[in-house]
Parts: sequence; structure tokens; C-alpha cells
Amino acid sequence: MRKVSSFSKLSKYEKISWLAKNFLYESPVDVINNFAGFWYENVEIQKQFDGFSENTISNFHLPFGVAPNFLINGKDYVIPMVTEESSVVAAVSNAAKFWMERGGIQAKVIDTQKLGQVHFFFQGSPEKLKIYFQNHKSELIKSAADLTANMEKRGGGLLRLDLLDMTHLEPNYYQFKVAFETCDSMGANFINSVLERLGSEFRKMVASSDEFSPEESIEINMCILSNYTPDCLVEASVSCTVEDLGIVNGFAPQHFADKFTKAVRIAEIDVHRATTHNKGILNGIDSLVIATGNDFRAVESCIHTYAAKDGQYRSLSKAWIEKDIFHLSLKFPIALGTVGGLTSLHPLAKTSLQILGNPSAQDLMKIAAAVGLMQNFAAVKSLTTTGIQLGHMKMHLTNIIAELKANLEEAKQIETYFNDKVISVSEVRNYLQKLRDSISPKTI
Repeated sequence: MRKVSSFSKLSKYEKISWLAKNFLYESPVDVINNFAGFWYENVEIQKQFDGFSENTISNFHLPFGVAPNFLINGKDYVIPMVTEESSVVAAVSNAAKFWMERGGIQAKVIDTQKLGQVHFFFQGSPEKLKIYFQNHKSELIKSAADLTANMEKRGGGLLRLDLLDMTHLEPNYYQFKVAFETCDSMGANFINSVLERLGSEFRKMVASSDEFSPEESIEINMCILSNYTPDCLVEASVSCTVEDLGIVNGFAPQHFADKFTKAVRIAEIDVHRATTHNKGILNGIDSLVIATGNDFRAVESCIHTYAAKDGQYRSLSKAWIEKDIFHLSLKFPIALGTVGGLTSLHPLAKTSLQILGNPSAQDLMKIAAAVGLMQNFAAVKSLTTTGIQLGHMKMHLTNIIAELKANLEEAKQIETYFNDKVISVSEVRNYLQKLRDSISPKTI
């Protein structure tokens, strides 16, 4: 065992040296130089990045791209996207251009409530606890007034506090379910602070009340926000006449519309297809969420939970034809912020928000929905017409060329040769070898 104590207190160079000696088995100088190649030259910016996490030894870079041609609620946008998959940016840009020419994307926020929970156990009468809670609910809310004051000035705060009896699922288990409005901040720290105050105060109130015996005590188990926010909903949609879809990758409008709507229907009824269908939607959403310094892990967990809300995991999008009008819509919950956290600290996150026109949290929700919708349209369009691999592998060709270490002239010939052919790593490798064999001097 290679146990190490006080690792976090070591300098960056000491951490890397330890890693080189114990796991990489390389010269510490070489390993340091490798990691240092990804550090910012600006020392202050690097210090800022080091502070974002624990035991930081370098930066892991991902491409920062932009997707133009978005028309959302009549306003033009260029979307910042952080992803290592080039086909994501290309696909969403093409889809946005397609719909810009057909009236653009409509997006609306349905609600913005976020949720938190205080989980606790109570040894006593359920009815007595419920009555006590109702009689002292306003007092309990006031106990957190100093924490909610600033948020209330911004138009948010604690919206609702409910006591849930969960004893039918777990003996003596109860919870406070608390709804919040956090305005333009994601609000995790605010919500958790309020929850901890509510839990602590309620425990004290019950303990000091003459209405309860010493045995009727409350044990706080945990106080934490929920990343499932089903009432923080956004919706985006596009529509046009079937005829206005035009010829799509060689398919007549009606034929394309029929295939497209059937493909989305399959994702509604088949869990295997739904999983990949929704992953494609999140390709776009995640890229925007990362670019703006928001928590893509929280976004993913919430959206996937919503997709399974009726007991089976289903498509997030819906497509249908009604009175010769083609419709595609997407609805999901998402909690985003535009102030606080990495959105304020990360230099490129701030730039991303500037590119978007410094949107409010609600506007960013609409933009995220529009991006997810365009990613979905692009993916299903490819799947039902040319097949997903044609466009994907063409975009991936650049990575294959780099991986095979082709020079500039070889890369040019490879791109020309595979312009109208199916691309695979083995096919590109074979063609590159033929190129090299053709110019190698023959031995006699």
C-alpha cells in the first residue's frame, strides 16, 4: 500500500513528484514538464484554477466552440459549447440554421421552483407532530429570516414548507419538503444553509416544548437540496408545414416527417432507444452548461429522473403532425444560474455569458432548451435519412488523421479520398499505408 498523509499540504511540484515516483515510474522532471505544459502562463489565473478543486496538479483542456444561427423567440444567438465531440457543434449549428429559415425556435419557462429536504426521525405521535408543525410553521420560517432576507430583496426566497409523513416507508421517518426561488443564482449554498437552519431550529423547538415528552425527540438525519426539480420546467418547440420542411437529405417532406415522428415515438415506448435519444439531447445541453460554468452533473441527474417520472424511462421530446403541420417539442426541468459560483469566477464562463448577452437564469434555461431541441432534431434527422455514421465519422476524420500521425499532404489526400466513402479507423489506416507504400523507394 502506498498510503500518503497530508497530501493536500504538499506543493504542486511535490504532489507531481510523488505521483511520478509511485505510479508513473518516470522522471519527476519529465512528469512535471508534461503537466506544466497545460498550466496558464498567467500565474494569477492558474492560482484561480488551482483553487477550483483539491490536489490540483494541472488543467484538463476541452475545446471551446460556438454554434451560430440560433433564433430563439425572435432573438439571434451564438451558443458557446464545450465538448470534445466536433459533430455535436456541427450538427446543432446546421439544425439551428434549418429552423432559422422556418421561423426559429420558441421557448418558454413554465416554472422556476427548486426543492430542498430536511430528513429526520421522530419518536412519538405522528398526529401530535403534525399539529405542532402547523401551529408553529410561521415561527419556524421566521427562524431563517436572516438567511432569506437578501434573496427576498431580489424577488426570491422560501416559497413553501411542507411536512411529509414517510413512516409507511420507513419507521419514524419524516421530512420537510421546501420550495425555493433563487432568481439568477443556482442557489445550492443558499438552499442548504436554510435547510440546516430549519432542521436545527425545529429540533430545538420540539425539545423545549412542553407538548412533548423527553422520549419524543427529533433526530436530524440530513439537510440537503434535491437535484430533482420537477417544477423548474422549460419548454422549446419548432413547427412548420410539412411542405416547408422541403427535401431533407433526398427524402420528400411527407416521407421525412413520417419517419421522424415514428422515430421519436419509438423513443417514447422503448427504453433502450430512449436512453440514446436523450443522451443526444444532453450532448447539446451539457456543452452549454459546462461553457457557462454550471453543474452538468446536477443537470443530467435531474433530467434523467424526469424522463423516468411515470415509471418508465422515456423520450424527453415529442414529434407529431397535426393538420399538415410538423411539430417538435422538448420539455424538461433544469436548474441553472448566471451569478455566483464558477459563472462568476471562471474567465471563460464569464465570456460565455457575455456571448449570450448576459442572460438571466430564465433566459439561460430557454437557451438550453433550444440547444437540446436542435441537437435532437439533428440526430433524428440523420438517423432517419443518411444514417448517423456518415456525418459523425466525417467530423471524426480529423481525429483519426491526427491519431495516425499523417502529415499535411497525407491528410489532404485522405480527406479528398473519403469525401464520399464510409469512414472507419481501419479503412483510413489502410489507405494511409497505401499512400506511404506508393512513395517509398523500391528495393531491388
